[in-house]
Amino acid sequence: MGFSELDHGVSPGNYKDLVLFLATAGVIVPLFKRLKISPILGFLGAGVILGPYGLGAAAKSAPLLGLLTITNQQDISEIAEFGVVFLLFMIGLELSFERLRLLRRLVFGLGGAQTVLSAAGLALVAAAFGQPPAAAAVIGMALALSSTAIIVPTLVERRRLHSDVGRVAFSVLLFQDLAVAPILVAVSLLRGHAGPIGMDLLLALVPAIATPILILAVGRAVLRPMLKSVARAKSQELFLAACLLVVVGAGLASAAAGQSMALGAFIAGLLLAETEFRHEAEVTIEPFKGLLLGLFFLSVGIGLDFGLLLAHPLQILGGVLALVLFKALAAALLVKLAGRPMRRALEAGLILSAGGEFAFVVMGQATGVGLVAPQTGQILVLIATLSMFAIPALTMLGERIGRSASRPALAAEPPAQVTTPGSSSEAPKVLVVGYGRVGLMVADMLDRHQIAWVAVDQDAKTVEAGRRRGHAVYFGNASRVEFLLRCGLDSASAVVVTMDNAVAVEAVVAAARQARPQMVIAARARDARQAARLYELGATEAVPETVEASLQLSEALLVDLGVPMGLVIASVHEKRDEIRRDLNRPEALGARVRRARDRRGTGV
Repeated sequence: MGFSELDHGVSPGNYKDLVLFLATAGVIVPLFKRLKISPILGFLGAGVILGPYGLGAAAKSAPLLGLLTITNQQDISEIAEFGVVFLLFMIGLELSFERLRLLRRLVFGLGGAQTVLSAAGLALVAAAFGQPPAAAAVIGMALALSSTAIIVPTLVERRRLHSDVGRVAFSVLLFQDLAVAPILVAVSLLRGHAGPIGMDLLLALVPAIATPILILAVGRAVLRPMLKSVARAKSQELFLAACLLVVVGAGLASAAAGQSMALGAFIAGLLLAETEFRHEAEVTIEPFKGLLLGLFFLSVGIGLDFGLLLAHPLQILGGVLALVLFKALAAALLVKLAGRPMRRALEAGLILSAGGEFAFVVMGQATGVGLVAPQTGQILVLIATLSMFAIPALTMLGERIGRSASRPALAAEPPAQVTTPGSSSEAPKVLVVGYGRVGLMVADMLDRHQIAWVAVDQDAKTVEAGRRRGHAVYFGNASRVEFLLRCGLDSASAVVVTMDNAVAVEAVVAAARQARPQMVIAARARDARQAARLYELGATEAVPETVEASLQLSEALLVDLGVPMGLVIASVHEKRDEIRRDLNRPEALGARVRRARDRRGTGV
């Protein structure tokens, strides 16, 4: 197609919905982050306003409002489904067998009990209102799930994620995330089965079980070799394409077998979580997940008919209140039985009491296959949505209740920590950036002093060699703050940058200092000039290769000439301090950081 054909065949109006979505994202995300509110609530609200039940209804009397109305809901919904696919992939990436092992009692014990109890209780309520058994079961499972996408950022913002209650809530959310894929499989199996479960439904379990096994088998054989080959090309664009291929390919393979695309993406995430490419994939996919998930919630908002709230106010508001109270009391009872004080149990219950984003997915699939009546599904989705809008308030109320609690009688379980192959489960104290000859020696010295560490490198062969030794090495570009945070920068005490690429070293030092203004950053420099530059960027220590080589040569020469070893070592240290003072001038950022640390009396 030539440019003239393209110009004549495409109207700017065809892109109106896309422009409205991008404009909404550009306004909502920074605004809601500044207000410390989850952008998800903003996308839901924007969908309601821009949809056919908002400005679309007013556009009949004021046609100009049609320019601000999203009209092509079907196309948006089809693309928005990928938001859930990418979300399940990221959830799979966040999990690991070691992480599950550390929190196994909370995740599989408390989390499993809370999910089953909530789902069973809500299913009984749905059955009491006349829903068939299969529909009641799906409704119970859908409403039992809480919102990981809103609760976790809210807890992080309020500095409660690493508290005892935060770990309890996170563990329950983790089990619910694990339960999403089986629930979606269950809904697909119950398709068209509003009555008792028969032999044909049991036979349908065969593809439901075979599909995940096949994806796991093929993924284990293909995934890591493919990503290794792509990583050796050292092309960010190729790695991005490979990650997208993994997500979409696994999803389409699952869909081709009659299962949910989200299930395939979730399994792909689990497989990738056990590889050295995990953190780089997280950072690479995150922007796509954010945009597509925003589009998903926008599409949900577009489909919400708040006219139902006006038509059935008591039924819907009563449903919201009943949902929150039931889930809060059920969770609080189980947390109390797990040994926590009642006040903290109530806090955890309030945090987990609202509905979640997967209620939209499960109910959408259930109404699509005829398990749940469309109007019933609309009412239930509206109930879940209204409860999600209350999550910030419920979290604040729970925090006020929980902060007045006394210390728990039982010791809290340790928080989830970064774990790596061949090392202890202790959180990394040092992040080693660059795992060549210098980085390997630094890591060896850290091991000798029993200091936990994690290394990163952008050379696939180097990473592979480190993993074969059983060391904690990940592939990725360490000049990005997001990647460093995924590797444990937020909890590390120090970063040591050992790469021989001067530009890359400076980029990593600047990124690490931006994320952690007061931490120790030691960096390798080619010469004194680059060392001075690194001090300006915020390095606490910059070690120029030429200077160190000269000092070591001088030390060897003086000892061979008969000068006592003690005097030689003292003079070398004195000279090294003189050089450091000359390079790290008082006005340099690195010097200011060191002075601030000295005033606080801290160090590594």
